[in-house]
Amino acid sequence: MSQAAAPSAATARPSGAGPFSVFERMVAWRYLRSRRKETVISVIASISFLGIMLGVATLIVVMAVMNGFRAELLTRILGVNGHLIVQPLDSPLEDYAQVAARINGVPGVKYAIPLIDGQVLAQGNVGGGTGALVRGIRGEDLSKIAIVADNIKQGTLDGFDTGESVAIGKRMAENLGLTLGDTISLISPDGDVTPLGTTPRLKGYKVAAIFEVGMSEYDSSIVYMPFSEAQLYFNMDGRAQTIEIYVDNPDDVDALKTQVETAAQRPIDMVDWRQRNQTFFSALQVERNVMFMILTLIVLVAALNIISGLIMLVKDKGHDIAILRTMGASRGAILRIFLMTGAAIGVVGTLAGVLLGVVICLNIERIREFFSWVSGTVLFNPELYFLSQLPARMDVSETISVVMMALVLSFLATLFPAWRAARLDPVEALRYE
Repeated sequence: MSQAAAPSAATARPSGAGPFSVFERMVAWRYLRSRRKETVISVIASISFLGIMLGVATLIVVMAVMNGFRAELLTRILGVNGHLIVQPLDSPLEDYAQVAARINGVPGVKYAIPLIDGQVLAQGNVGGGTGALVRGIRGEDLSKIAIVADNIKQGTLDGFDTGESVAIGKRMAENLGLTLGDTISLISPDGDVTPLGTTPRLKGYKVAAIFEVGMSEYDSSIVYMPFSEAQLYFNMDGRAQTIEIYVDNPDDVDALKTQVETAAQRPIDMVDWRQRNQTFFSALQVERNVMFMILTLIVLVAALNIISGLIMLVKDKGHDIAILRTMGASRGAILRIFLMTGAAIGVVGTLAGVLLGVVICLNIERIREFFSWVSGTVLFNPELYFLSQLPARMDVSETISVVMMALVLSFLATLFPAWRAARLDPVEALRYE
């Protein structure tokens, strides 16, 4: 009976002696604490911690700003411009009202708007003038474009179709020195045909409304004109130039093209928002990917500091390793001790970086304003970056990928020093002393 029980007692594992036991965690924690003779190792560990924290925070902030930049631009571009542009192929678009009504009945289409576009030179009370895009649109349709109708800063769109009045952007009003009720002069090269040739057309319009969509390119260049007045101004009596279609889901615009073509009941050419802005958004995507790879190097450098710090720690703790081995600690135990020592720096640094990145993203505009005030310069010029505010939009999946990348690099950085410590036998370990 006692002989049968002896093998089980001999093979029984002592309490708390398993992998990642209390003993192993205690030793790893002691190695993390700074001692007077280990100042250099402590400094390297601190630099590694700060490097990982700043690297993770920088990645999160930069990716959030680029996501916000793209999302804001996409919202404004697709808010002002249609998701699908329809142009006639065989004859002028004289039945625009009927075509727009039929397209409005297609499931998934929010509204179809007949438009007339034309390039002009705009002049006001100051300056020599600026290029502008006149968009002839019906008042009922302009009220459907929420990004414009909901951001009228001065005036109103009531009675937009009646009278010779226009709506202009806030930056155009500032550049030309115009206020509500002033007259803006529009000069078009496509004017009246005379025996001496085509003469430019010059006409003044009262400013009935001033809007601000938050994108400087649109706020400084677009003039909304009543549709009937645009027909007269651009010599397009009884016709529309295009029909812009706004859909419920811009990403599904391809699925609607066949239905729209059927509803038009005439030969048409269609261009969607991705084709019109392909170069711009492709450039943003490339820049985003390149920035991610470049900023990942910050985390990689911090991970390399973990390697150097742990190698120095292994050399310094050679005598301790010898004692642990002679006391019965296995190679696996030594490996796990140094793995936990290095991984702790990576895990804590990553968590601190996530917290710092979230705090910066939530207060990005206040931080920009503070540094602009300190430096006395404009750090995010709307004239250069299109938007009036610095956006930041965090993506959960992207943040998780940054965290996983930092943790994996930190873990991989601990493998070689930990393996080297585990390979030392008691006799070799004593040589480090």
